[in-house]
Amino acid sequence: MGYVQPRKFSTTPSRALKQFFPAPDAPSIRTTEAAWPHPIYTKEQMDSVVIAHREAKTWSDWTALAAIRTMRWGLDLATGYKHDKAVASGQKSSKNANQKHVMTARKYMIRNVFLESVAGVPGMVAGMLRHLHSMRRMKRDNGWIETLLEESYNERMHLLTFLKMAEPGPFMKFMVLAAQGVFFNAMFVAYLVSPRTAHRFVGYLEEEAVITYTREIADLDAGRLPEWENLAAPDIAIKYWHMPEGHRTMRDLLLYIRADESKHREVNHTLGNLHQKDDPNPFVSEYKDKSIPHPGKGLHHPKPTGWERSEVI
Repeated sequence: MGYVQPRKFSTTPSRALKQFFPAPDAPSIRTTEAAWPHPIYTKEQMDSVVIAHREAKTWSDWTALAAIRTMRWGLDLATGYKHDKAVASGQKSSKNANQKHVMTARKYMIRNVFLESVAGVPGMVAGMLRHLHSMRRMKRDNGWIETLLEESYNERMHLLTFLKMAEPGPFMKFMVLAAQGVFFNAMFVAYLVSPRTAHRFVGYLEEEAVITYTREIADLDAGRLPEWENLAAPDIAIKYWHMPEGHRTMRDLLLYIRADESKHREVNHTLGNLHQKDDPNPFVSEYKDKSIPHPGKGLHHPKPTGWERSEVI
């Protein structure tokens, strides 16, 4: 069966409120290469991504976990996200589920757009503050800034990809504006007070993102999202992730995005384990013995709950 081109899912109930985006192909515009080329993921690596949770061990961890649970509740409320765990686990069919808990393609797309519109904030805030801190101290940052900015750039690419399939209306744009304003300032203050707690918070945030995308893939496989079954990934996604021929469906796209979120989970939990001022960034470091598992940009040696400081320093 052939794939159909991406179509846009309105995030507003009325077609009159739709905000139309430019056509996917703009011949008069020359595209540029990505600022940070994306590493190549294999299908086996993406399929091996698992849901994981790092247990809170310190007051800093518990503070971050409490904050993410509060944010998760607010995000679920704002996006209308309710997921029937019995349906997800296969204990009952979607026909027998409470319809308020049945996630549709439209509901998922609303959540994805909203989630990715704020997910790009932490890396930018942390990278900016570390950039200024490096200049004030007149010392190198040991590779942290680039990784944090790359994370923010990657999250924005997720958003731009979804915007090729979604059409946010005025209300959704207002929600994004309000959430981004609050979240930016909260992250700014949090990173000034305790960078370690901020990284742990983002690690827990990415844990939730992996859960959400895993549920989307499961619902798609179970036939609960018929709109996405033959949907092709947009051109922006194919170019950014270097998606090979025959692996350019909506399901493939979700696999790539989930893999990215799993990497952000690993990176931030690892950074939260390090000394914030002087430890080098292990994800851009060169290792003498490359045969030994070590952190890197790809998914070659995944550590869902992060690398401990003793393992990388």
